[in-house]
Amino acid sequence: MIETSEKTMTGPIIRLHSRDNIVVARVDIAIGTPIPSENMVSRSQVTAGYKIAARKILRGEPILKYAVTIGFANTDIEPGTMVHSHNTEFREFDRDYAHASEFKAVGLLPESERATFEGYLRPDGRVGTRNFIALLSTVNCSATVVHKIAAWFTPERLAQYPNVDGVVAFSHSIGCGMEMSGEPMDLLRRTMAGYARHPNLAGALVIGLGCERNQIKGLMEQQGLHEDNRLKTFVMQETGGTTRTIQAGIEAVSAMLPEADKARRQTVSASHLCVGLQCGGSDGFSSITANPALGAAVDILARHGGTGILSETPEIYGVEHTLTRRAANRAIGEKLVERIRWWKDVYSPGRDVQINGIVSPGNQAGGLANIFEKSLGSSMKGGTGPLMEVYKYAEPVTTPGFVFMDTPGYDPVSATGQIAGGANLIAFTTGRGSMFGSKPAPCVKLATNTPMYNRLTEDMDINCGEILDGTATMQQMGQRIFELFLRVASGERSKSELLGLGDHEFVPWQIGIMS
Repeated sequence: MIETSEKTMTGPIIRLHSRDNIVVARVDIAIGTPIPSENMVSRSQVTAGYKIAARKILRGEPILKYAVTIGFANTDIEPGTMVHSHNTEFREFDRDYAHASEFKAVGLLPESERATFEGYLRPDGRVGTRNFIALLSTVNCSATVVHKIAAWFTPERLAQYPNVDGVVAFSHSIGCGMEMSGEPMDLLRRTMAGYARHPNLAGALVIGLGCERNQIKGLMEQQGLHEDNRLKTFVMQETGGTTRTIQAGIEAVSAMLPEADKARRQTVSASHLCVGLQCGGSDGFSSITANPALGAAVDILARHGGTGILSETPEIYGVEHTLTRRAANRAIGEKLVERIRWWKDVYSPGRDVQINGIVSPGNQAGGLANIFEKSLGSSMKGGTGPLMEVYKYAEPVTTPGFVFMDTPGYDPVSATGQIAGGANLIAFTTGRGSMFGSKPAPCVKLATNTPMYNRLTEDMDINCGEILDGTATMQQMGQRIFELFLRVASGERSKSELLGLGDHEFVPWQIGIMS
């Protein structure tokens, strides 16, 4: 799909595919700048990351990037002219899903040749990359209590438990005033259960108020959860109110800590890595550096038996046919199309949401004209391998390789679903600069360009802008990212962890009517 070379990354523009009628400015380009490789002169002042017409594009003609349609010219566009939302029309077009027509099985490495990391092997056979104790509120009414309990366990009080990464609270704003049955409640409970049994947890407390719609009993029964030494529940109205529940919670966590501290890392196969793939604050270089580099790392991970979870359904819209063609079978491809149709049905035309073409002001300023163009880059995080399964939000991910989970494009909500599904690591690409972090799964952040990386070094783990600078190839960067996965999974702290991020990024997807 990508037709780039070291040479194309050193001039003023980047040609991504021989069939494209646009090129991308690698650096800021002034009016009148000769572009010999395209036999033209710039007619516009073009910011780095923005598109330039490589030939005359007639009104109504598709605009092609990576040989994929990202919109249509709404006027005749002369060669050398900047191409952006002002002269690009967003509209639907027919796409051939060609389910499974390009499927190619992953060439798995023999187990003896697979990479390893140092992880926490849990009784169910899953492997954690961190060792937390968590407190989960069933409803907003118990949010303060779970945070008060977690806050009691300061670094000083946890010093005698060096193998415990911390005590963390996961609260949310729903759990009552919502439908008691059906998809909204199923989704919330699935998310909570995914966290309660997450391999990055040594133990968990679930705390409710008592009169909420999301009853602890219903949660436990529906999700097959059972109280034991690792999972405890409290109902505030039965325990004696706020103060007594806080004290009871502190005592329960204190009782869990000695056992949690017995956990030791051991050498395990990279096949136990499950990475949630995220992007936010995207720019014109996202599809050229960080996203395909992350995709290259996912291809490597898949060969080692691991799993990469692509999500953010509104941000693959328009290029979903590039995924259905790689599906392992027709049923998997149709699952993805069904999820796209659900989003199209929910958000009717005229509403200024991404699925209807409107990207954020930051994306626009970064050089992305519409959701088709953003989706093109976003989808690249999944790599080039086969699509092995499609999951609903927060469903347990059990199929290795490249898979998809239906989530919104909003990063905290999307990552919450991936972690609930079992992701024990999050990889997050950004062009404008995102300050995201997550718990209990650590997050690594990948910068698309060197200027942003240099401004935000304390937040960025890897500078994929080296691909633009000509100091690293795509495959070299993919290997670096894969090796970073292994180091962070083994306990190396990511930049977001060092900054203490992740305490406020638990955001279950809220759908349905609130009453």
